[in-house]
Amino acid sequence: MSDETKLPSGRLGRLVRLAEIGARTGTSLLLRREGDDAAAKRAAEVLGNLRGVAAKVGQMAGYIDGLVPEEHRDAYQRSMKTLLAAAPRSSPEAIRRVVEEELGAPLDRLYAEWDDQAVASASIGQVHRARTLEGEEVAVKVQHPGVAEAVEADLKNAGLLEGALSMMGTRKVGSAKMLEEVRTRFREELDYTIEARNQIEFARIFEGDPKILVPTVDRDRSSRRVLTSQFVRGRNLDEACRLPEGDRVALCRTLWRFVYKGTLLGDMFNADPHPGNYFFQDDGRVAFLDFGCVQPIYEKRRGVAHKLHRAAIDRDEATFAEAAKIMLETRGGDHEKRVLSYIRRAFEPQFSSPFRITREYVASLVHHMREAGKETLKTGDPSFVPMPEGMLFMNRLQFGFYSVLARFDVEVDYAEEERSFMT
Repeated sequence: MSDETKLPSGRLGRLVRLAEIGARTGTSLLLRREGDDAAAKRAAEVLGNLRGVAAKVGQMAGYIDGLVPEEHRDAYQRSMKTLLAAAPRSSPEAIRRVVEEELGAPLDRLYAEWDDQAVASASIGQVHRARTLEGEEVAVKVQHPGVAEAVEADLKNAGLLEGALSMMGTRKVGSAKMLEEVRTRFREELDYTIEARNQIEFARIFEGDPKILVPTVDRDRSSRRVLTSQFVRGRNLDEACRLPEGDRVALCRTLWRFVYKGTLLGDMFNADPHPGNYFFQDDGRVAFLDFGCVQPIYEKRRGVAHKLHRAAIDRDEATFAEAAKIMLETRGGDHEKRVLSYIRRAFEPQFSSPFRITREYVASLVHHMREAGKETLKTGDPSFVPMPEGMLFMNRLQFGFYSVLARFDVEVDYAEEERSFMT
């Protein structure tokens, strides 16, 4: 699709499109226990064409294990793969207009070469290959026209946000603060100046790492709706998962280091572990893309995060439990027992390292989180406390990142990898 007029940006128009797939929120079709390949294909088409938050919900369902019923998992994920690989494109004319308006000059005064054919497209923008006047090959990410209005419409749709919360590990037990946190992170993705700053900071954190590549940002050709950075190539996730076992182990260690060194030493993490955000190089390096959704680690939680991870790699159960209580701000009772049981299971790769992360293991985490929430609602547990600020997107990262690692299907010493960079 390359006609941006087909992107409904008003709330009513988007609700009508969601109704076409028989889903009040656009996620109920993905989560209910009926349907077939045709239903999944239609869901992917509608959610993809809507872009915005609706497309993000479809993308998460397409690669995170455990989000759709087991009996329909393969059918849904096959159909959603189209959405992951290439969301609908905006027209070349519309994209050129955005670039020229944002950067304040005709395209031929900005770039020596410009390819009108997008090399990738996602829920917020699409990427074009270009060459600067200085001769550098670059990737130019341009925001889809009308997508800002579409995102705002989605953020007013309580049902759609509820579905997104469900896919990040919570739902009815959320809070107004949690909803606002979701809105803040998704709105930030609309501002590429924020993404450029994030990308520059991640490049600083991993400067000198021989296995991690964060593309260089071209600040002079970047703005709120245009982001120009170094062009990188490489294998996609499916291709990398066919490499020899030793290579896959090394790649998993690199991925783990990127996520947890960034979290523990850089005090932030990229909360969008979409499989398309990694390019695997012939020399063993991994190029990391898309820094639009980055969650900071708040100062009050930094020390306890170190303590939690150190206890896990040292297999110190008592210290781990105490740190988890502080991290999750629990206050005893059955709710505390449930959330501690979940977080302990989520840290199994460190406690039981070397560990093989499997799709079944990831699905069990999603199931565990959901069941804990259901039990809290059913019992009206007075010890319940809302998920602390900043933890919601950690769930999104964990579910998604573990789902990526599960595709490599190898046993890895994740504890040893953490020891290599923790001080």
